[in-house]
Parts: sequence; structure tokens; C-alpha cells
Amino acid sequence: FGSRLPFALQTADILALSTNMGKVAKSGSKKLEPVTRDYTIHLHKLMHKIQFKKRAPRAVREIRKFTLKRMFTKDVRIDTKLNKFIWSNGVRNLPRRVRVRLSRKRNEDEDAKEKM
Repeated sequence: FGSRLPFALQTADILALSTNMGKVAKSGSKKLEPVTRDYTIHLHKLMHKIQFKKRAPRAVREIRKFTLKRMFTKDVRIDTKLNKFIWSNGVRNLPRRVRVRLSRKRNEDEDAKEKM
């Protein structure tokens, strides 16, 4: 691949605020820490056999699901720039891949149930 990629890559922020403080490991519990990682999500393979008028909303849900799996959080917020990029070609013609930056942040509300 290298620099010969025919698709546009868009980096946008997804804020993931943790609702569960960690996964229980065999040796005990693991605490979640604030972290930021970059990923490429291949939307094209996730949209096989999805009817045209449901592709962009489904892509947003798939990005949410991807973030949930990687960041172990329930509270996922998608940046407006990422949403605009997904919808940039209309409801049917999605970008094939999208670069995203996932950030797990601490929750600033004192009365919130979640610490992250």
C-alpha cells in the first residue's frame, strides 16, 4: 500500500468515557486509565449487504461498536467532524476507510456514576 492509497483518510476524535472501571482479569481487577490511540476502520467490509438508505447511519453505529470493543466503555461520543466525513458522500456512498483517534477520558462531573 504505502502512499498509493486511493481513498481519503480522515482523522477525527471519538471521546470514550468509561462506565465500567475495568475488566476483571484472572489475577484480579484491572483499572482503566486515560489513553489515546489511532485506528483505521475499514467501513467497506462492514457495509456488505446493507441496503443503500441505511448505510451511513449503520456506519455510525459500527464505529460506536468498534470503540466500545477497543475502549471498554459504554459512553461513546462521536465528533461532528467524523460524522460529517461519513456523510460527506451521501447516505449510500461511504468512504471505504476512516482514520479515527479514540480517547478514553476521565469524567469531569463529580456526581457521575462513572469515574472515566
